[in-house]
Amino acid sequence: MKAHLTRRYLFSASHRLHSAEMSAEENLATYGKCNNPHGHGHNYGLEVTVSGPVDVTTGMVCNLVDLDECVEREVLARYHLENLNTRKEFVVTVPTTENLCIEIFEILERAFRKAHLERVRLEETMMNSFEYTGNNGALR
Repeated sequence: MKAHLTRRYLFSASHRLHSAEMSAEENLATYGKCNNPHGHGHNYGLEVTVSGPVDVTTGMVCNLVDLDECVEREVLARYHLENLNTRKEFVVTVPTTENLCIEIFEILERAFRKAHLERVRLEETMMNSFEYTGNNGALR
C-alpha cells in the first residue's frame, strides 16, 4: 500500500528577477517591478510530498523528524533570509520561483532517501504557486 505525506515549511528570501541575456529594457518589460535593482522579498510556503509504503510497525510513510531535519539542513538553512541572487545556483539562472522550486526538488531528491520524493510545491504569494515533480527525462 502506497501513501503520500505532505509537510509544509516556511522561509523568507529575497531576489531580483534579471537576465544578463536581455537588455535593461527587455528585463523591465519581462519582469516589471520584480526587476527592481534592490530586489524584493517573499515569505515562501514550501510543501514537500513524499510517498511510500506505510510501515506496519510505525504506521508511517517516513519519520517526520527525518524529513524535517533534511529540509531544515538542505533547504531552510540554505535559503532562509538569503538574497537568492547571491547563491551559486542562481548566478547565471534567474531566481524565479519556478527555478527555485526545481532547485529545491533536486536538492531533496539527492538528500532524502527514506521515502520517494513525489513533488515540491512552492507558494510565492497568495496568488502564485509553482509545483515540480521531476523532469522525467525532459530538458530543463
